[in-house]
Amino acid sequence: MESQNMDNRNYTKPKFDWYQTDTYVVVTVMVKKVLADELSVTFSEREMSVKIDRGAEESYELSLHLLHDVDAGKCTWKIMSTKVEVKLTKNEGIHWPTLEGDHDGPAVVMNSTPAADTTTKYPTSAHYTRDWDKIVSDIKEEEKNEKPEGDGALNSLFQKLYKDGDDNLRRAMNKSFQESGGTVLSTNWDDIGAKKTEVKPPDGMEHKKYEI
Repeated sequence: MESQNMDNRNYTKPKFDWYQTDTYVVVTVMVKKVLADELSVTFSEREMSVKIDRGAEESYELSLHLLHDVDAGKCTWKIMSTKVEVKLTKNEGIHWPTLEGDHDGPAVVMNSTPAADTTTKYPTSAHYTRDWDKIVSDIKEEEKNEKPEGDGALNSLFQKLYKDGDDNLRRAMNKSFQESGGTVLSTNWDDIGAKKTEVKPPDGMEHKKYEI
């Protein structure tokens, strides 16, 4: 779409985008390499106009009728290499569902959800929600209190012995385990320290040395 000014120069409506925070509405005009003397920006409570006058070359004009009032005295703009960014200061910290139009209906205050409720809840088909954070916490507590059985219990016992024992106990465990190829684990340094620990595979099994 093109508009025609009083000087008969054609102005093209540029591509633009916008986003908002609770304080500002930021409009980005997608025109590259704009010079300061080409740009004219004007504001009022409900109007915004950006005009880029390039003489005989293609010129641009973006005029918007805003959905809500802005503080024209606090609105600003800046020129970047690939765009012009206009920052409109909201009069009220409310959510704008659209950039343009005539407001009709109750305003929606931004950040109205209480920040205190950070619990992760996921919807289900039933008429209730599951508190997944609490479920995960309960599972971790169960795992911490769960008593291991079989090999797990034995390994836990050895780990506790190694952690709580003195230096001689640790030396005995390390030496006996390494020298026996993992078939013997002793805590008696007086016995293990005086000789090499023999390999003692379980009954019915034969130990073979791994060779590269």
